[in-house]
Amino acid sequence: MGNGLIRLLSIIIFYTFMTKKERYGQFIAYFKEAMPEANTELHYGNPFQLLCAVMLSAQCTDKRVNMVTPALFEAYPTPLAMSMATKEDVLFYVKSVSYPNSKAEHLVQMAKLLMERHRGEVPGDFDALVALPGVGRKTANVMLSVAWGEARMAVDTHVFRVSHRIGLVGDTCTTPYAVEKELVKNIPNELIPKAHHWLILHGRYVCKSIKPRCEECGIKDFCKKGMLNHSTNKM
Repeated sequence: MGNGLIRLLSIIIFYTFMTKKERYGQFIAYFKEAMPEANTELHYGNPFQLLCAVMLSAQCTDKRVNMVTPALFEAYPTPLAMSMATKEDVLFYVKSVSYPNSKAEHLVQMAKLLMERHRGEVPGDFDALVALPGVGRKTANVMLSVAWGEARMAVDTHVFRVSHRIGLVGDTCTTPYAVEKELVKNIPNELIPKAHHWLILHGRYVCKSIKPRCEECGIKDFCKKGMLNHSTNKM
């Protein structure tokens, strides 16, 4: 039996007997040291600006959103100002993001509902947030986590992918909501807001969808996919 095969079998055995608590413990210990101040990369000055930025970031990079929001926020600094705009007015500022027409429409309608129902304030309540046009579960969780520090886990494509690759969630977690529940159940409440960003930033810069940078990864020694890939390459 070759050394590569022996190592592969040892990894399989390691993950078979490694407890979920141990796996989460290693994940938390690494990122608490490597990324202690993790936060969103979106630029904003208040909850209203954050909400606009998060809505624009759907299927779009934060870098692109940060390029368009300064002019957007200068033109429409408040929900009142944006509620008085037309879709075409807002579209002028957001036309370079993905799905600009629907996002421009959602921004205007969201601002109108903030004025009609919430006196121009962004609500810090999940049900009230998801009742706003263009705001789904992920966006509401981002708002509650980033703006108000609640123990909410927003699951985007990065969080979904990295959670499975590391081994934090199993193959039965086939939906974002299932991943969210599993992560929230196993990560201490006070760390959930940071863990959300740990997973996003790790997925954005290291554990990429195409060509993950496993050789540069600081968690490859306990990452399920990373260890298996490394072992296979050595065989």
